[in-house]
Amino acid sequence: MNLSTGLQGKGIVKGKGIVKGKGLGLVAWLAGILFFLPIAWMTLTSFHSEEDAATNPPSLAASLTLDGYRDFFGAGGGASPWPALINSTVASVVSTICVLLLALPAAYALSIRRVRKWTDVLFFFLSTKMLPVVAGLLPIYLFAKNTGMLDNIWLLVILYTSMNLPIAVWMMQSFLAEVPKAVIEAAQIDGARLPVILARVVAPIALPGIAATALICFIFSWNELLFARVLTGVVASTAPVFLTGFITSQGLFLAKVCAASLVISLPVLAAGFAAQDKLVQGLSLGAVK
Repeated sequence: MNLSTGLQGKGIVKGKGIVKGKGLGLVAWLAGILFFLPIAWMTLTSFHSEEDAATNPPSLAASLTLDGYRDFFGAGGGASPWPALINSTVASVVSTICVLLLALPAAYALSIRRVRKWTDVLFFFLSTKMLPVVAGLLPIYLFAKNTGMLDNIWLLVILYTSMNLPIAVWMMQSFLAEVPKAVIEAAQIDGARLPVILARVVAPIALPGIAATALICFIFSWNELLFARVLTGVVASTAPVFLTGFITSQGLFLAKVCAASLVISLPVLAAGFAAQDKLVQGLSLGAVK
């Protein structure tokens, strides 16, 4: 009787666990669909004409057209988006590479070969993110004006590198803390120097964390608008600045804005999709011992 009762109790607990798991799965699906709906709606609106996109309530059965994309790419005589897209690509990719090259040795010194008062160093990096971005806008503008770097893409590269470096060091410090020290000591016994250890031992082991850090830095750089809006004009204008140009005194061209937003979002979505396995591994690194 006791054995039977115990088996029944285990079955009830197991059944409750299955029901709870299915319930959480359903909630996760509903949350995912809820977050996906605005993107789906933006995509559908981008294929509508301006007249159909401006109707209230909007029509799902409206005819589809590529006029919004043609206007975005300058087929109607407007400005071409390619210079802005190239500028965003250069600023985001180059600044992300610079961040990784600087953050990897810094995170190594703060996690594996810890320097004195390494916690104070981490707090200093974090404190740099507490300054409101607007507070540093005027000094940076005056510096760029006096040095002749206004409307220069390399100024954005320097700014994005300095802005993303603190968060990159914080992230990579936690990732590199999971690297087995025995592997590094073995490489040192074999005569490997620090650059070789970082490139051939630490980097391959911490690759998921490095990929997650690179993706986040790329997204932050690609989406940055304030500095790009104030410090650039024509030559170094980026994709977010180009996107704001569609909001004019003549009105809001909804279909064109949706088409432009979708095209500008594609590089970030593609990067996230390509690195999704590394991103999940990197963000969960160290969560389970």
